[in-house]
Amino acid sequence: MTGQEPFIAAVKPLVDAIGGELLPPDEAGLDDVVLAWEGVDAVAVRLPQLADSLDHILAAMERRKGVPLAELDRRAKQEIVRVLEARGAFSVRHGVETVAGALGVSRFTVYNYLNREKEA
Repeated sequence: MTGQEPFIAAVKPLVDAIGGELLPPDEAGLDDVVLAWEGVDAVAVRLPQLADSLDHILAAMERRKGVPLAELDRRAKQEIVRVLEARGAFSVRHGVETVAGALGVSRFTVYNYLNREKEA
């Protein structure tokens, strides 16, 4: 792996941000993405399941805010729903329920936030 360590270090923050896992290329499965550097397989990325990605995104948002998402005010929660919708969070099965639970609101409230965004 000589010379590939800087490449692997460069992609690690991205892989961490999406909740993926870095693996040696020879351990890659059919659904893994193998990244090459200078014509040589450098690292494999195991992507998370969609539901796990949503949990990972919510946890990252909470870390950035510095408080549990349920403690945010209504405007901040609406902004989070807007960002999550743009990222496709509500196409995941039980996405609305997962987000509602993280925000400490009802599913009905999340749907209201989504509808409000569409009307704006």
